[in-house]
Amino acid sequence: MIGACTGRPVSITGLGCYAPERVLSNDDLARMVDTSDEWIQTRTGIRERRIAAPEQATSDLCLPAAEAALRDAGVQAIDLDLVIVATITPDMLFPSTAALVADRLGARRAAAYDLSAGCTGFVYGLAQGYAAIAAGLAARVLVIGADTLSRIVDWSDRATCVLFGDGAGAVVLEPIERRGFHAFELGADGAGGLELYMPSGGSRRPSSAETVAAGEHFMRMNGREVYKFATRVLLSSARAVLDISGKSVGDIDLYVPHQANLRIIERAAKKLKIEEERVFVNVDRYGNTSSASIPLALEDARAEGRLKDGMLVLMTGMGSGLTWGSSVITWTEGREDER
Repeated sequence: MIGACTGRPVSITGLGCYAPERVLSNDDLARMVDTSDEWIQTRTGIRERRIAAPEQATSDLCLPAAEAALRDAGVQAIDLDLVIVATITPDMLFPSTAALVADRLGARRAAAYDLSAGCTGFVYGLAQGYAAIAAGLAARVLVIGADTLSRIVDWSDRATCVLFGDGAGAVVLEPIERRGFHAFELGADGAGGLELYMPSGGSRRPSSAETVAAGEHFMRMNGREVYKFATRVLLSSARAVLDISGKSVGDIDLYVPHQANLRIIERAAKKLKIEEERVFVNVDRYGNTSSASIPLALEDARAEGRLKDGMLVLMTGMGSGLTWGSSVITWTEGREDER
């Protein structure tokens, strides 16, 4: 699915993030599994990741991120029309985490639902939020990307436990006078679904003593195939969305890819011919936080002065499904019609 944003301009008017307090370093992991700081950094670029406290569920990570985004936008929760939470680690199968978050925020007028697209979830959520506003179904949408991956990681499996962390990022979407989103490109290939999945807990294989004993409540990943997929679709999706938006690689001020692995990011940037100074990377600080990864990167980039009003930003994600998605946006600090 691909399309240019040709209706009334819509943009991100508020941004907020949350990362749990606990920091799990590579040295900490080396005391848990057969690994080392050098081994992890060489292969992934990750130095540390954040881990949710035992009492924290995904909705608990969403709430402070959402509150920060609302403050940033100057929007009250009661004025939200839609809340979307992109996650693969909901509090429970139902009700939706989005409904729980909307209630805690006081967003009593908002529709709310969860979206499952793995690490691409945030970009999918942006596209759905944009579409709701462009179609006139909503005026203000809250999109949250949040995951508590530490709950579904097998901490004895070196191939996966070194990669993932917990976190949440939220944005408010509103119509503005000009600029904002230029285009979206989204896709999925279910033929590769079993390269990254959780075997049990659904209707095909409900959780049981047998599945828990077999560790089927933990994620499984074919690292080699996921790497090949990621390096391919980061390129194809980015090129497609640039083409439909009428932009070139040279026009991009900041490239914010999903923070899965430093080698994947560097390979994609090299193939796209985007110089290091135009690529934002914070995977070293958080690891792979799935749907929270791009908003966390946007927040850090803004805090470091690398994301400013008027910049053209390319965002690309890929994840379980297998899914991918990209968007091009001209960044806006608040509503232009108020400045």
